[in-house]
Amino acid sequence: MNILFAYYYPSGGVETLARQRSYALKKHGVNFHFLYYKSGPGLQNIEETPTFITDTNKGIKAVITNGNYDVIIVCSDHSLLPRIRNMNFKGKLIYEVQGLGSFDDAQQWLKVAHPYVNNNADVILFPRTRHLINLIYTYYPSIRKYSFHNCIDTNIFTYKTRGPSEPNPIIGWVGRIEENKNWKGFLEIGHEMVKINPSIKLWMFIDATLTYPDQEQQFNDMLTKYQLNDNLKIFNNIPHQKMAEYYSIIGDSGGFLCSTSKVEGFGFAIVEAMGCRCPVLTTDSDGIKSFIFHNKTGKIYPHDNIQLATTEAKSLLFDNLVREKICLNAQKHIHTHFNPDTYANNFLNMLKDLGVYKA
Repeated sequence: MNILFAYYYPSGGVETLARQRSYALKKHGVNFHFLYYKSGPGLQNIEETPTFITDTNKGIKAVITNGNYDVIIVCSDHSLLPRIRNMNFKGKLIYEVQGLGSFDDAQQWLKVAHPYVNNNADVILFPRTRHLINLIYTYYPSIRKYSFHNCIDTNIFTYKTRGPSEPNPIIGWVGRIEENKNWKGFLEIGHEMVKINPSIKLWMFIDATLTYPDQEQQFNDMLTKYQLNDNLKIFNNIPHQKMAEYYSIIGDSGGFLCSTSKVEGFGFAIVEAMGCRCPVLTTDSDGIKSFIFHNKTGKIYPHDNIQLATTEAKSLLFDNLVREKICLNAQKHIHTHFNPDTYANNFLNMLKDLGVYKA
């Protein structure tokens, strides 16, 4: 069977999910195609999956007509749902909720989306994230709902052995230079850690195409204020398959991944790092609660509490017993609960319920 996945732009966690899902379902005879409205850096990660770039009705209709799709998944963009129905698509239409940002942003988005979804979608699909669960059950009480964890390829995203480790601890960060990812919090933590150990390196993995101009200026001003330019290295649009190597390097250096988001719907970078034995320090950003358990699989600190974040960071840097326990527990948790086979079973059960898949 063929499924089309539609989204605005190939970048970040949504693009990762689309690929990981296609790998997980391929061996079950489910073929995914991707539709993005415009080109983006995530296209470099797509190797075999047919991918279309268009946002015109004519272009989208041609994709649907030629694709013979049993199911179309529309991620986040509720306005596409009636457009597809008006193209005489008779299959199942799934509205997927991912990447809506803060709680207030997600609430406003889902309120506006209500008539589009209720009148056109057959089901809603969303991750097991508390604020999304609460919002969707509040605003969509009658529509059929499916919620299960996303997945990561635990064969690829696993620890990569290499040569001599980096001579200095590395604190990594993955995200966009925008408000919800809270890059300011990372620079504040980095500033405190560099005061403790001036040789610490800060590695930021970003998508520069999604940087807000006003945020970029603030970012540069803050770097100058904290005198972090010599400690900081920015990686722009690293191919996804190489990230397992970088997470392993960070972990081997004695450092950790720092996630400072205000709200996460899921948090792919955190899951990926955990699978590579790279310890994680994160804000209490909701989506992480499915896999980060404080002092067991990672460390959690309250938003904006830089003092406590620094204390937890020092524990990861200097307490080898705590660090090793967290790394091993985290890797085991990801390999057990977020593997592609578990995701495929959940997804296939949804398709069976919809009457479009027979084993």
